[in-house]
Amino acid sequence: MNVSRVNTVTEFILLSFPCSRERQGFLFVLFSVSYILTLISNGVIVCAVKLDHRLHTPMYFILANFSFLEMCYISTTVPNMLRNFLSETKTISFTACFLQMYFFFSMGITEAFLLPLMAFDRYLAICRPLHYPNIMSGHLCRNLVTLCWVTGFLSYPIPIYFITQLPFCGPNTIDHFLCDSGPLLALSCIPAPGIELSCSILSSLIIFITFFFIIWSYTLVLRAVLRMPSAAGRHKAFSTCGSHLAVVFLFYGTIMMMYISPSSGNQIGSHKIITLMYSAVTPLVNPLIYSLRNKDMKAALRKIVQCTKISQTK
Repeated sequence: MNVSRVNTVTEFILLSFPCSRERQGFLFVLFSVSYILTLISNGVIVCAVKLDHRLHTPMYFILANFSFLEMCYISTTVPNMLRNFLSETKTISFTACFLQMYFFFSMGITEAFLLPLMAFDRYLAICRPLHYPNIMSGHLCRNLVTLCWVTGFLSYPIPIYFITQLPFCGPNTIDHFLCDSGPLLALSCIPAPGIELSCSILSSLIIFITFFFIIWSYTLVLRAVLRMPSAAGRHKAFSTCGSHLAVVFLFYGTIMMMYISPSSGNQIGSHKIITLMYSAVTPLVNPLIYSLRNKDMKAALRKIVQCTKISQTK
């Protein structure tokens, strides 16, 4: 790309949620509590899977990785947002801005790959129960999870690199609480429709391919569940799959409104709310969905609570 590198912008201003100082303080407390609860709830799931040998199965190994990912995902945005609530300048350096965008997109894509893996695991467990232990071995599960992480972190470096090569000569104010591709492209001194379109196509491909894979997997699962002669078996299968589907639709329902259309980045008000939903709200809600609807997870959590009480009494 033949673009001048004369950048006068060395830092960006993240407006976040402009409001009075009192409301800024209220938002700081609200998001601080939400952030702490998210870290604790997801961290408890990771610890439960690690400590309870009954949960040393592919399904819970994937779930533990998913919970760890949620802890990392929310940490790419909320700590800086909390700092901005108390800051007068609300600035972020040029390098930090693009690093935040890289990790934010990478972890979002990793989540988009982990969810189909969870659907594939449920498909094998329900539709191929006799072959499941041989197919989804611990070794294969670890390799697939590793592949999700590696692919997620290798998907967006090139588009982000090209965005960094654009000249930013001012203004430097981003009407958002994080560095996102849409608002950053709008600040470039020259139009970059090719980069904007390539980012939209890449996002659309990842979203649609993974989403339709999940739908295909659960269509087969639903057909298998309806053929089960046991009502208890059907209820257990529906309970497990229902939790996953709730997470799937919560995640994909928001990101599809964000990154499918190249012009979606221009709708600033809805942009911030939708981004907040899948980057901060869903990581808080997901542990509740999985723990409240899963008997094995609830048993493991009760075991951790009991062990904690015993250690405190000693």
